[in-house]
Amino acid sequence: MSSPSLKPYTVFIHIEPLEDPASHQASALTAKPGAASARRGLLLRPGFVATALLSLLLLFPSPAVAWNAAGHRITALIAWEKLDQGSKSALAALLRKHPDFERWQARSKDPDADRAAFLEASTWPDDIRRDRRFYTAGRAQPTPTLKGFPDMERRLGWHYVDRPLHRERRSRSSPGVLDRQLTALAKVLCDSKRSDTERAYALPWLIHLVGDAHQPLHAASRNRPNGKDDSGGNAQRIINPFQPKHQSTNLHSYWDDLPGKPWLRDKRLESTVKALTSLYPAAAPAGEPAQWLDESWQLAQRAAYPPGKDAVLTISAQFHASALKIAGRRLGEAGYRLADQLRRLFGKAGERQCST
Repeated sequence: MSSPSLKPYTVFIHIEPLEDPASHQASALTAKPGAASARRGLLLRPGFVATALLSLLLLFPSPAVAWNAAGHRITALIAWEKLDQGSKSALAALLRKHPDFERWQARSKDPDADRAAFLEASTWPDDIRRDRRFYTAGRAQPTPTLKGFPDMERRLGWHYVDRPLHRERRSRSSPGVLDRQLTALAKVLCDSKRSDTERAYALPWLIHLVGDAHQPLHAASRNRPNGKDDSGGNAQRIINPFQPKHQSTNLHSYWDDLPGKPWLRDKRLESTVKALTSLYPAAAPAGEPAQWLDESWQLAQRAAYPPGKDAVLTISAQFHASALKIAGRRLGEAGYRLADQLRRLFGKAGERQCST
């Protein structure tokens, strides 16, 4: 699970103007490389986004709660754009039955109500962490159950599964159940005997958790010889020199902060998705949740931790560039795979596949 994220800087790039250049911005994930981009304080002309293949050697990430906000919207929009109209209509009809549908519409400025609901649903499982209608099990008493909800639990353990990086060492069992929930939620959505209320509750969770499964530190923890672990990097302190105002943070928050601004929406979101899908077009088969989590675990093992054994690790330029590239690729993969799974669950009746 991620703790509150710090907010890095934004860098704009000038690649190719769109129709309304004043309303478009590129994410650090899609910024053009070059020697100048490594200079502190770089600011190129704003209002343009990448529309061709771009490298990711950039030292300044955009401010974000990333996979908890902007990153989830990026993944959701990639998926939405890859879905057929029949699947979109079925998804939208179910989301209209979610008890927070009207809240999503009030918050979004998207004129497409169906797309708005889908994008807002992608962040809902994180949004309820700050919603007083909900409670955290083991930390507070249950709050009254409102109409349309099974209960008001925040279900923090659904977001991750901390698998030990050092399998030869003793380790605790992970309290996270991300692996199980990815399968369970898909089964709920494909079960015609389940009520619309149950399925409408499950859908935002599935949209969100597919994204979580692609963040390396949602699938792994570094375990020490004494059996204790760092809770997916939350207990690993780092110094991030590319965030001068708030250099001290933890490694999990650093990874969560990579994709983009937490308020990334509308035309800027569309521009970022366009650039990211150009960088990382769909390639390999979608695979299954177990594969996605194994990929994240392997990335965590070889690339999620800065080198060194100090109690506080420092992010280098080389590490930072690599992390940005990994984050961009994983967001793209999550979007394509989410689209594939939703097509299987919500496509034409004769083509649906309920196995996950």
